[in-house]
Amino acid sequence: MNVSFYTLGCKLNYAETSQLQHVFEQAGHAVVPFGQPSDAVIINTCTVTENADKECRQIIRRALRTSPEAFVGVTGCYAQLQPEEIASIEGVDAVFGAKEKFKIPSLVEGVAGGFRKFATPHCFVDELDGDIEFVEAHSSQTDSRTRAFLKLQDGCNYKCSFCTIPLARGKSRAMEFSRIPEKIRELERAGYYEVVLSGINLGDYRASTGEEFTDVVRAIEALQPNLRVRISSIEPNLLTNEIIDIIAQSRVFCPSFHIPLQSGSPEILRQMRRRYKADYYAELVHRIHSAMPDAAIGVDVIVGFPTESDAYFEETFQFLHELPVSYLHVFSYSERENTPAAELSAHGGSVPAHKRAERSKQLRTLSAKKKLHFYHEQAKSLNASNHAAFGERIVIPEQRNAETGLWSGWTENYVRVEFAAPHLLVQAPVRVRLQEVNPATSGETMLAEYVGQVQREASHHAAYIPIMA
Repeated sequence: MNVSFYTLGCKLNYAETSQLQHVFEQAGHAVVPFGQPSDAVIINTCTVTENADKECRQIIRRALRTSPEAFVGVTGCYAQLQPEEIASIEGVDAVFGAKEKFKIPSLVEGVAGGFRKFATPHCFVDELDGDIEFVEAHSSQTDSRTRAFLKLQDGCNYKCSFCTIPLARGKSRAMEFSRIPEKIRELERAGYYEVVLSGINLGDYRASTGEEFTDVVRAIEALQPNLRVRISSIEPNLLTNEIIDIIAQSRVFCPSFHIPLQSGSPEILRQMRRRYKADYYAELVHRIHSAMPDAAIGVDVIVGFPTESDAYFEETFQFLHELPVSYLHVFSYSERENTPAAELSAHGGSVPAHKRAERSKQLRTLSAKKKLHFYHEQAKSLNASNHAAFGERIVIPEQRNAETGLWSGWTENYVRVEFAAPHLLVQAPVRVRLQEVNPATSGETMLAEYVGQVQREASHHAAYIPIMA
């Protein structure tokens, strides 16, 4: 049987889809690209997007235009939270919850008799009570297999008032600590040059043997793999001083951080039930900036949370304006069923849609200015020395623009660069020298001069030494 997949949402979803593809292949099925004729289509959904229902319907229609008789299965966070709603969508044959996601082939064969169109949709969705098995997963961002996203943790024990993730994914659970060095070595042998450590609440990693995320960072640093490691989003209250100190001196970990804030207003943070205060967050950012002046610091922020007045939003804007952060990921609040925040909206606290849009636009404009400033600072500091290697960064080429002839990729401190290099360049680490912000991309990238390929055989110390060291 030919089966295709479509993924919505976060990088963790993509990693889990890759694992799900492996489950199907082990069951004897062939995976084909989405959009090609197939006997079954599996859609992995997200609940964070505002239009989960609309997106799901669109993907189902696209799949059935190509393969009208295909079995359509839907899984993921949206499936766990709203199984009956999804089952009512025309064309859906089965819905699979979080516990059932990696058992789809055996479930369908055992309960429904095989992958075929059903007269009545089936729901394979159990409640997420008790312990839930952790399933290992990783995915590649591009066909070049340059960067892997490694799932270390799943679920969340936090109770933020706006979030349904704990309901969709269950309690926090993690990969066994002893497996982490094995997985890093496995990805190294597979030819990856960068690994991104991922999870729903990554900093809340806790192994069954008691190790925490700081132990993970310490163990990977001691391993000294011949690749670089990046930490994905991590809660501010879980980013310890020891982690910051390790990364500041590391030739393995990238000096880039993504730290959710959500609001700079003390009152809104309280209503969101976040586990830190604004002044703590500010101190954390300044601590990182002091230890690693060239580190990238990204921020998640939500606008339009219920009861967010103009004054509360202004607190957030000014708070972010004054912080030395590099970019913002801005989200407009959207109501989620069965959350305390939705109750605030229902009782008169809702922020009008046009205000949410206005505030989102203001923060996105601020983000563009922050990123432009960060890029200018990189060019200024890296070109301030006459030393030939001073301004060099390490970039893993990801793709080549056929129109401009430029390769693009990310530096270790999360600067998106474009540079001219041979058409048949091997997609392995290269040295570049940053030059200037690229006006053709409205400040989204920097132009760089290609210096040369980094030899894979060389010491990892030579290959990945950060400029700050």
